[in-house]
Order: sequence, then C-alpha cells, then structure tokens
Amino acid sequence: MTEQFDGPESERLRRTHLPERRALLGMSVREADLSLGLDGAGGGLLDTTHFDTVRFPPPEWALESFAGAYADGNNAYTAYRGSSEVRRACAQSISSLMGIDIDPSRHIAVTAGTQSGLFAVLSALVDEGDVVVLADPEYLFVERMLRFLGAEVVRLPFVETEAGLQPDLDQLEALSRRGVSLYVTSNPNNPTGAVFTEETVVRLARIASEGDFTVLVDELYCRLVYDDTPYTHLAAQPGMTDRTVTLLGGSKTESLSGFRVGVVVGPGPVIDAIEQVLAMMCLRAPAYAQHVLTRWLVDDHDFVARRLVELQSIQRSTVAQLRTVPGLRVSPGAGTAYLWPDVSALRLADVEVARLLQDEAGVVVSPGYQFGPSGIGRFRICYAREEVEWARAVDRMTSALTRASRLP
Repeated sequence: MTEQFDGPESERLRRTHLPERRALLGMSVREADLSLGLDGAGGGLLDTTHFDTVRFPPPEWALESFAGAYADGNNAYTAYRGSSEVRRACAQSISSLMGIDIDPSRHIAVTAGTQSGLFAVLSALVDEGDVVVLADPEYLFVERMLRFLGAEVVRLPFVETEAGLQPDLDQLEALSRRGVSLYVTSNPNNPTGAVFTEETVVRLARIASEGDFTVLVDELYCRLVYDDTPYTHLAAQPGMTDRTVTLLGGSKTESLSGFRVGVVVGPGPVIDAIEQVLAMMCLRAPAYAQHVLTRWLVDDHDFVARRLVELQSIQRSTVAQLRTVPGLRVSPGAGTAYLWPDVSALRLADVEVARLLQDEAGVVVSPGYQFGPSGIGRFRICYAREEVEWARAVDRMTSALTRASRLP
C-alpha cells in the first residue's frame, strides 16, 4: 500500500509514519491514524484519549498564579530554561518529591509541556544511528520522535511478574552489552498503568551504570498511584543522578494541561543542551503559565488525595463493566488513569476495533498499534471522565464489543 500525502515532506518526517509497521497493520501507523481521524480533535465524539478537564479541573490556585504573573509585566520574558523564580521553587519541591538535591540554576529546565520536554531531551541526546532502547508498549509519540531524529529503535517488552507488568531487564542487560546509548521508558507506564517495583528500579540503575548509558524516564504520573503502591524514583538511586533525565509535570494528575508547562530534571550538561533546543524550538515555556509551578507539589496534596479516590472508583466500575464482554481481558493498573484492554480474542484488527467503537459507541479510543508492536490487539482508554456520562459510554462500548464477539 502506497502512502498518499499532500504537500512536500522531509525524509525525516516520513520516517515518523512508521512504514515498517505495515507488516502488522497492512498500512503505516500514519495511514492508520488518518483512517480513524485521530488528529486530536475528537470529531465530536466522546474522546477517551485524554482527561476530562471539566469534570477534573485544575486547582483554583492555578489561575491565581497565572493572573499574578500576568499582572507583572516583567514576567513576560524569562531565560530559555525558565524563570529563575520558578526554577527555585521547583528545585525545592521536586527535591522533596524525588529525594535528591537539585540546583535550580543547573538541574532544571521548564518546558512547554512535558511533550516539548520529551522532544527537547531526545533532540539534545540522540544522534543519527544511535541505538535507543524503547519500552514496548510506550507513549505513542516517543518512537515517532526517535525516528525523526534518525535513531535505531529497539523495543523492550514488559514481562508479567507477581508484581504485575515489569520491563524485561534480562533483555535490557543483554542489549547493553552490545551497546546502547539511551533507554526510554515511563513509570508509571503509559499505556499499561504498570508501576515499577523498587527491585526493578534498583536493578535498572545497576544495568545502566554497568552499561554506561543514560535513562530517560517519564514520571508524569508518579503521583497518580493507587492503594499506597510504593514508588521509587530512578534518579535517587546510587550513581544515577548523573545518568538519569526525568520528565515531570502537572498536566495530568493536577489537570494543568491547558497551561502547557512541564519540567525536565537532569545533569547540568544535559540541561545546558536542552536549553539550546528550547531556544530554537519555542524560546521558552509560556512565561505567565510557568508560575503555576510555584504552587504545584506544594499546595495540592489534599487535592491529589481526593482525586486519587475519585479516579480509582471510576477505574473499578469501568473494569467491572468491561469484563462482561466475552473474551475481553483487562486488569486495573497500579497508576495513571488509563486502562489497556486486550480484545485480541475478537480477532479484529486494531483499526477495526477503534472504528467499531467510534461508529457504534460514539467513543474515540487510542488503538494499541500506536504504542508499539506489543499493543496490537489492545486499546487504551482514559477513564478520567464525568461518572454518569462515562458509565453510559462504557455500556455502549461493552454492547458493541459483545456484538462483535458473537460474529462468526
């Protein structure tokens, strides 16, 4: 199947279409996305690809902080790596969160959302031909960014353990002996909701140190963890402060996505390189919005605690409803607000499942192919939605999937 796109595209952009996935999908990832209208707009359907920020709005202090910065015209322009005031506040709160000492002038960059931070980090660290190990499954845009940068991407699967899904560190250790420049993962994992055990994090740190490679870990959901599940920060492990780059932000747990601010924490030389990318890409994160980070991690502990209770309640009811579909398998993740149902028993292609749910349930889901080869036969939904509307939507989804399960 030949891709058809209007207008000129660079070779590096065409690489992001992941044409090699045609063997699994019958089309490139880009073609599959276009066929489903997955452009981020939702098409007027109930869109489960992101949080419902009406039902789960940001804390009241977010607007107060933004307005205060707006009222002071001196805040319109900041250093490329972010306001010095904001970085001082973040250094203190993130040091407390992660258990490491952070120098606000050297170890932090404020970015235009965590997505911008992700691209800036990869652009600063990855050269054409570098071997980068990427978790499988993993957030949908990471592989596309890596291919844009010309990296050789090796996917590292998760394995089922007594503690749930964990990265296959035996395979990572073997790969490290052949030469790896970077390992990219998220913890909690997007899309599975898996949380790495302390044992996993300790061993990952040892492998990275012995293999002399850097780890980029997206910890965007590190506060969205249920049932007091222990959480271990990789950068706090012995020897890892200088070889770990951590992505953080309030866009999900605290619903600050509309403010478009995130934080990168890492070694000084890496932050210096990231700053150069930010200067070329966007100059700086939205200057007024940066100031919401001065109260993030400080004034929102009760807010986050209430949110965890609400989200876990929705998670439990959603899992119970989905499990009524014959052949569908789904387990609640220990973190995030995502579910990762396995519908491979339906023997429908990912595109067909996603289109079925759009046409018959009025719901947009993230098809599993977006997250890597291991995602085939799955889809991701975000259940952070208004409860009554969501229960009706899940009823429509389960009805549609049940009908599909009965087809010959």
